[in-house]
Amino acid sequence: MKALLKRILPPFVQNAVRYRKVDLREYHVLPKKDITYSNDLLFTYHNADFQQEPRFAEAYRLCKEIGGGLLKDYDIQWRVHVLCWAAAHGAKLEGDFVDCGVHTGFCTRAIVHYTDFGRLGKRYWLLDTFQGLDPKYSTAYELERNTKLGYSRTVDLYSQVQRTFAGYNVELVKGPIPETLAMANPEKVAFLSIDMNTAAPEVAAMEHFWPRMSSGAMIVLDDYGYPGCLNQKLAHDDWARSKGVQVLSLPTCQGLIIKP
Repeated sequence: MKALLKRILPPFVQNAVRYRKVDLREYHVLPKKDITYSNDLLFTYHNADFQQEPRFAEAYRLCKEIGGGLLKDYDIQWRVHVLCWAAAHGAKLEGDFVDCGVHTGFCTRAIVHYTDFGRLGKRYWLLDTFQGLDPKYSTAYELERNTKLGYSRTVDLYSQVQRTFAGYNVELVKGPIPETLAMANPEKVAFLSIDMNTAAPEVAAMEHFWPRMSSGAMIVLDDYGYPGCLNQKLAHDDWARSKGVQVLSLPTCQGLIIKP
């Protein structure tokens, strides 16, 4: 065992073990050279060559370009990959795309490029306050968590998102959900992204759009398995059970629901 550890552990870890008596039973230690992906709390040896695929690589570059402080020193390629994959599936279905929770539009930008959205003949609905959480529809815990994550410093992003998607068939709906849901009236929905960091508006949005979703359309829940977001997961699970469906938990922290 000692010989094996010497081969796989970097010197600084070996020193930590030797001099500080670190108990390796409390840690997972992975050799860096074999790791294919190590971002966004996800570490794996599994194949991750989607990152080099040219269409995705450009989509992610565009995403990162407008990610602002959130993506300055942080990467979420696998999460964006899931979104692009689900949207590409939705591109073949009847209905529009909907994002509930937009921020600067960085994930939307990746999807628009990846799906060649301008050629789909669909509308993309973007719903957000564009200035952070609304205290009327968020718990004290959610507001505090948002502050810790830096979202409370969000300024009005509406104009920026307008400029980013000028020329595309995109409809911006500004204001808090559920108040603005009546303004979002696609006949059918082929793809739905939920990322508002607050449980009640997320459930309200799913309830509103579910009857409009085409069979086979997907909902991607951004925060479903993320640390500190258990209240959202429980709310999503309760809602899914009420519809006779189940949320697929993904290692990216996302949840996936497919409309029967």
